[in-house]
Amino acid sequence: MSQGQYVAAVYGVVLVVVLAYVAIIAAKLVRLQRETTELLELARRRQPPVRSAEAMAQEAAGET
Repeated sequence: MSQGQYVAAVYGVVLVVVLAYVAIIAAKLVRLQRETTELLELARRRQPPVRSAEAMAQEAAGET
């Protein structure tokens, strides 16, 4: 094997390693986005609905 072939082989290995790293990071990002969406939905379901200022003023005035 010549030196040029060794260099090409090393570049190929580095390329494969970088692509694997990017794929792993992308998979983690997708998982984190999914978990964040799930947590946001849980938080929204758990919080009481936000009332408008108008609804609170009507309630304070005794109107329903």
